[in-house]
Amino acid sequence: MSEKDYKSAYEREKLKSADLAERIAELEDKNQELQFKLDRIKNNPIWKASTPARNTMHWVIRQRDRIKNQGSLRGVIAKIKYKQIEKKAMTHYGTESFPSPETRAEQENAVFEKMPLISILVPLYNTPEKFLRDMIESVLAQTYSNWQLCLADGSDAEHVELVSRIVREYQEKEKDFKADSANGAVRNGGRICYMKLEKNEGISGNTNHCLEMAYGEYIGLFDHDDILHPEVLYWYVKAINEEKADYIYCDETTFKGDDINKMITMHFKPDYAIDNLRANNYICHFSVFKRTLLDGTELFRTKFDGSQDHDMILRLTDRAEHIVHVPKLLYYWRSHAGSVASDINAKPYAIDAAKGAVADHLRRHGYDHFKITSTRAFETIFKITYEVMGTPKISIVIPNCEHAEDLKRCITSIYEKSVYDNYEIIVVENGSTGSEIKGYYEELRTGSLKDIVKVVDFYEGGAHLNPDGSKPSFNYSAVVNYGVAHSDGEYIILLNNDTQVITVNWMEELLMYAQRKDVGAVGGKLYFPDRKIQHAGVVLKLGAHRTAGHSHYGQAGMNLGYMGRLCYAQDVSAVTGACLMVSRAKYDEVGGFDEGFEVSLNDVDFCLKLREKGYLNVFTPFAELFHYESLSRGLDLEGKNAERYEKESEHFRTKWKEVLDKGDPYYNPNFSLDRSDFSLNVEGYSSLRNQ
Repeated sequence: MSEKDYKSAYEREKLKSADLAERIAELEDKNQELQFKLDRIKNNPIWKASTPARNTMHWVIRQRDRIKNQGSLRGVIAKIKYKQIEKKAMTHYGTESFPSPETRAEQENAVFEKMPLISILVPLYNTPEKFLRDMIESVLAQTYSNWQLCLADGSDAEHVELVSRIVREYQEKEKDFKADSANGAVRNGGRICYMKLEKNEGISGNTNHCLEMAYGEYIGLFDHDDILHPEVLYWYVKAINEEKADYIYCDETTFKGDDINKMITMHFKPDYAIDNLRANNYICHFSVFKRTLLDGTELFRTKFDGSQDHDMILRLTDRAEHIVHVPKLLYYWRSHAGSVASDINAKPYAIDAAKGAVADHLRRHGYDHFKITSTRAFETIFKITYEVMGTPKISIVIPNCEHAEDLKRCITSIYEKSVYDNYEIIVVENGSTGSEIKGYYEELRTGSLKDIVKVVDFYEGGAHLNPDGSKPSFNYSAVVNYGVAHSDGEYIILLNNDTQVITVNWMEELLMYAQRKDVGAVGGKLYFPDRKIQHAGVVLKLGAHRTAGHSHYGQAGMNLGYMGRLCYAQDVSAVTGACLMVSRAKYDEVGGFDEGFEVSLNDVDFCLKLREKGYLNVFTPFAELFHYESLSRGLDLEGKNAERYEKESEHFRTKWKEVLDKGDPYYNPNFSLDRSDFSLNVEGYSSLRNQ
């Protein structure tokens, strides 16, 4: 490049940056103006008085929209009916899920090869009588009997007499308990151990004193105002024996008042997922772990009081070799005034403690420059911004046939909105004949983007043609591989021509994950033009073909998602090839896209190949694009498209049978595979309970 051309390019980039900064400033000013106007309206007495009328009006509008979106009044009725069935099914996770006399007898008489003593640690502090009795009795009701309950009491003078009297009452009842020879016996003459502390040392200090009384090979952490399902220890010991589990957790619910059937939220969790855990302490209750994981380290660290469990979980799961999630609702978290389950702001110090715990974990893993910020979902659900190392070149590969308008919108949005500047765009032409697209290609070759965009012809020189010179059926995988081969970036973004960039730092948001050694593919959050969600991660077996589908599909763009999952980066089985970043080294390591998947499921197959190599695939909601979905090739609805899709689906189900049979580790089996909105698997409930 000549000095003149270099100067021209520099000035062009300088102007581009200045224009971008100005647009961002204008948008921020406009946002502040709108927020001021909105606040003024909301504080107006007339606006407040008209609330009932507006609520009625919005309800009518929602019903109209439901009919419009679902196609008929019958669709609305079907949805309402499903919700009623789902609500009824929720009751099965409460007391109706408790063991029958027959099940209890079977579990109590079960003999495992390993029957470890599990020491359950409960720090007490001014515990109300009802809460204390419910907690102790839920332990006494366990179908697995080789446990020890360790209670360290930091109650003040006003409450200590009541708390200690209740505990002694249960100790007296327990003194005649005789563990059978299979289960062994708890030392110190009883399963309930109690220590009155000289002073209250907070959650961390009090729990650490509980550990001083514990003899168990495994340690369980239990809050003084919560309730355990009667079968939880049985299922955990089963996991210890069958899966060599050294860290175990289950699903949980929060409930209101004194009735566990009055559930507020039901948290059905994914299997172990490190990015989820960094962003959100989703493991939480009921953690049980092998005591040896504590060797050389503390249980709770007082500097993280309020988020001591998040800190501990991050430390111990780092050490664990077999982390097992039992996908059953086995823990009942009581929501009451002053509890974190009720309101995190009841303990504002917990927010800072949680950020500190995550920061400490990240430093242990070698990350130095990062930022942890709360998201709109919840104060303790975090966005983690990792440092982008250097400015590696990114190759954006865009397959294209015709559709000049869509391609132009896509490329223009990349150029005008992206603040990352070390990239190239490889357009892979594959079969266009129209004059409009040819004219746009010429514009790209000779215009202002000529140094950024390169158009390569998939059929150039007769390559990839049939022996008779005709063009074969479209093979997306082959086109992608060809485009990657003609790129030279260290990182690759596969991008559909019917996408449009929204987030100015979308490349950085993808790159910060793609640069990690443990990450394979990274995908962004894609919207339909009406801002409804098109892609937020891929779930295996979701949908009618039981291959794969997009989670939260069709939901409103500002939806928080199930338990806030649309608001933080997380591990998923796969991401869509419509916007996928991966390092060139990892792309080559798995052999690129499998050309046996000509059009469908090639992206999911690619991600599973990465997962097979031990890499994580990550979805981040902070790289946002519009996706006009399949404008170039049409939808797989009927005729040859449907036949081809079914053929590729069968190929996928055969190739990945073992993986599919195990289920998606990031999608709880209590959820329906027929819906993408994390609805309960109503029909499968009975079979789930007995697995």
